[in-house]
Amino acid sequence: MKIIAFTDRPLDSSQRRLADLPDRVVEGDPQHQTDLLFRSPDGVVIAGIWTSTPGKWHAFTDRDEFCHIIKGRCALISTDGERREFTAGQSFMIPDGFTGYWEVIETTTKHFVIREH
Repeated sequence: MKIIAFTDRPLDSSQRRLADLPDRVVEGDPQHQTDLLFRSPDGVVIAGIWTSTPGKWHAFTDRDEFCHIIKGRCALISTDGERREFTAGQSFMIPDGFTGYWEVIETTTKHFVIREH
């Protein structure tokens, strides 16, 4: 195994319009670009760089996700109303079981590590 730098060439790059996923988007028309840099042999852990244009959507579940914001401004809003905003240089963890929303206020780029459940 080799060390993976977030400046390495991606294994895979993808783009998607989140509104193409049924009942996901709450506001706006967020577009996502994902550069996948790592996938564990069992596919459970992935890491990469993600960029989203502004919008708000239901957060994905069944995963633990570590995020480090590179640029932009975003918020996570739990279903109980707690709102946490993050900007460039900040890191956070979204534990499995979180229910709520992602809101991208300004186009945001993050480094991420996801462990699927």
